[in-house]
Amino acid sequence: MPTGHRFLATDLHQFVVSLFTHLGSTPGEATLVADHLIAANLAGHDSHGVGMIPSYVKSHAGGFLQLNRHATVTKDAGAVVTLDGNAGFGQVVAHEAMQLGIEKAKQHGMAAIALRNAHHVGRIGYWAEQCAAAGLISIHFVSVIGDPMVAPFRGKDSRFGTNPLCVVFPRAGHPPLLLDYATSAIAFGKTRVAWHKGEAVAPGCLIDAEGRPTTDPAVMQTSPLGALLTFAQHKGYALATLCEVLGGALSGGQTTHQESLQTSVDAIFNCMTTVILRPDAFDAPDSQAQTEAFIAWCKQSPHDADAPVLAPGEWEAANREARLAQDPAGCRQLAGYLRRRARRRPERIALRPLPPSCLAAFYSRRASDVGALRHRH
Repeated sequence: MPTGHRFLATDLHQFVVSLFTHLGSTPGEATLVADHLIAANLAGHDSHGVGMIPSYVKSHAGGFLQLNRHATVTKDAGAVVTLDGNAGFGQVVAHEAMQLGIEKAKQHGMAAIALRNAHHVGRIGYWAEQCAAAGLISIHFVSVIGDPMVAPFRGKDSRFGTNPLCVVFPRAGHPPLLLDYATSAIAFGKTRVAWHKGEAVAPGCLIDAEGRPTTDPAVMQTSPLGALLTFAQHKGYALATLCEVLGGALSGGQTTHQESLQTSVDAIFNCMTTVILRPDAFDAPDSQAQTEAFIAWCKQSPHDADAPVLAPGEWEAANREARLAQDPAGCRQLAGYLRRRARRRPERIALRPLPPSCLAAFYSRRASDVGALRHRH
């Protein structure tokens, strides 16, 4: 049975904005961060949602995450632009990178935007959805700098990050086709969620510190640390390698090696190289019709009544609809792992308490929501 509290997404968004504003972010920056985190939760990717807040706070306290920084252009070659994120919030500098990329793709028919030195850019599908909302195709190659969590094929310890790949294709009248996944068998954040819930992960995802297969997510959370495995063995490893090079090296950033290793688990820095395409620049007037014909063909495959064939991206869209639905009152489930994380990892952070008025308003709304839920059920 699920544990934790239920919050209205709008209330939780306001709370996150208040928290980061209190930390020192401008209201605009705090809003962009809150937009992204809440959207990740609503899409069903709780590993990239508000559960990242403690890590961000510690990263700032450790001098890694820099508040109120913006992306700066280091080279503009027309349709190809390189940006430095200046260690700013990934939710800000990646947003700015996508804005510029969309503008360039509309102008040139295609664009390549390379972003380096960005603090955690979060759920990559969010940036793809930004491009799709503008009617554009995008392909994202992402690397994680100096934070090894994944073992290479045949290796027995971690050597590189989860290195996501993301592709989006806009559909008229439907959610876009969206491919968004880590090149590891599961994302690191999924192990964090499983660990806090006391659940095992699927076989074939993890090895322990001795290189032995395990399903215990604790090997990614407590010393001695194990490693994630790549998906599809050598195939995932090859794709991770190309994400590392196209994301890290081509952006002018760093790849993961001895000299680039981070000194803190909360110093999460990404590089992302994005290719953006304008569909009407191609000689393909029937592309939408052909796309829908293919999706319909796939969905006609025999399947169990309770397990329909979904197009890529429909899982996220269904989660978003369900979590915003009126039952229960537009609320979403916030797992109790934030509270348990505080108990398990009681690091002290120099952070002034939030103003009592902010906390009082938040808890008052929460009590009201809980009372309404109890009355309904």
